[in-house]
Amino acid sequence: MTNDNGFSKTGLTKLHDLLARRVASGKIPGLVALVSRGGETHVEVHGTMHHDGGAPTSRDTIFRMASTTKPVAVSATMVLLDECRLRLDDSVVEWLPELADRQVLTDPNGPLDDTVPAARPITVRDLLTSTFGLGIDMTARESPFLGALFEKGVYGQEDGWMLPGCDPDEWMRRLGTMPLRYQPGRRWQYHISDDVLGVLVARVTGRPFEEFLRERILDPLGMKDTGFHVPAGKIDRFGPLYAPNAETGEFHVEDKAVGGHHDRPPVFPSCGGGLDSTADDYHAYFRMLLNGGVHDGERILSKAAVELMTTNRLTPEQLADRVEFGRSLAHLAHGLGQHGGWGFGMAVRTYRNDYAPVGQFGWDGGAGTTAYADPHNGLTGILLTQVGMSSPDSALLINDFWTTLYQAIDD
Repeated sequence: MTNDNGFSKTGLTKLHDLLARRVASGKIPGLVALVSRGGETHVEVHGTMHHDGGAPTSRDTIFRMASTTKPVAVSATMVLLDECRLRLDDSVVEWLPELADRQVLTDPNGPLDDTVPAARPITVRDLLTSTFGLGIDMTARESPFLGALFEKGVYGQEDGWMLPGCDPDEWMRRLGTMPLRYQPGRRWQYHISDDVLGVLVARVTGRPFEEFLRERILDPLGMKDTGFHVPAGKIDRFGPLYAPNAETGEFHVEDKAVGGHHDRPPVFPSCGGGLDSTADDYHAYFRMLLNGGVHDGERILSKAAVELMTTNRLTPEQLADRVEFGRSLAHLAHGLGQHGGWGFGMAVRTYRNDYAPVGQFGWDGGAGTTAYADPHNGLTGILLTQVGMSSPDSALLINDFWTTLYQAIDD
C-alpha cells in the first residue's frame, strides 16, 4: 500500500541536523539531499564544492553519479525491448560478435588458459541481470583474471581512472580477448555488463549511446543537467572528486573539475559509471519509475518494463550468489550493497536487513552518491556528495541518511 502523506516535521529536522553535522565535521565538504513522498519534496543543501571553501554547494550543483549511473542508463535498453527491437532471450552475437564462441575458466580464480567452451550464447537477459559471466570482483584482487582486465586496458587508464579509456569498438575488442569467469547465466557479477549494454544499444540503433538516451529518456524527463560530461557553460556548478586518505583524512583530488575526466565528452560513455547529474534530474527519473513509467502524463517506458527493472530478476541460485557477494564485500563497501536482489541495472531489496523495506530499488555510487525509490512508502531519496569511498565517510553518511529518512515517515 502506497501512502500519500509526506514527512514529519520532527523527522525532517533530525535529517537536517544530521547532514549539517557531517558537513561541519569537515569530512564532507558539501552535499545535496532531496527526499520526496506524496506531494511533498524537501531539499537540503550544505557546505561548499571544495573542501577548502569557495563557492557554496547549490541545489543545481552537478555531481559525478558513478555507479548510480546504472539505474538510469539501463532505461535505453528497456526502450528497445518495448519496441521489440531487442528480446530478452536474443543472443547478442549479431550485434556484439566479439562475444561469440566464448571460453569459460575452469576455475574462476585460476589460469586464463584453463578453459572450457561456453554452454550457450550470451543473451540480452544475461547482460540486463549482470549474469553474462564477467564482472569486477574486488574480493578476488589477486586472481589472474582481474590482473589481466587491467593489463589489457579494459579498465584502468594510465592514471588509474576506472572508466573505459578507449572507444567502444576497441573496448569490445579487448573484452573479447578475455575468457568468461562463469558460464552465461550462472552467477551475478558486478559492473561490466552495464558498459556492454551501452555498446549494444549504440549498435542496435546505429546512433551514439548518449544521443539515443537523451532523445528517449533525458529530454522527455527534463533532465537538462544530465550527461556524460559537463559542458563549459555549466562547469562552475561542478566540483572536484575527493579521495580522502583513510588514515589521516587528508583530502586528495581524484578528479579535477576543469582538466579532469568530465569536462569534455568521453571516448566511451560508460553506462556503468559515467553520468553527471543533479538531485532534481534524478528525482524526475525515479519518480517516473514510481509512477509506472509515466512523467507529466507522458509515457516514457511501459509499465511492464518498469516492473521488470525494479523487481528481482535473479533465480534462487543467482540470488544466493548476490547475497554472498554483498556480505563478503561489506567491509570494503562500509556496509553498502547488501540488498539481496537485482533487477535490471539496479539493486532490489528482497529481505529486510536495515531500515528500508523489501521492494526498495536503486543503487549507490563510489563517488559518494545514493538514489533509491520505495514503492511501499511512495518515497524517493537522493543524497549526493563528491567524497569517494577511499575512506568510510561518505558510505557511513549514506547509511545514516537512510536510517534517519525512514524515521521521518510517521503516519
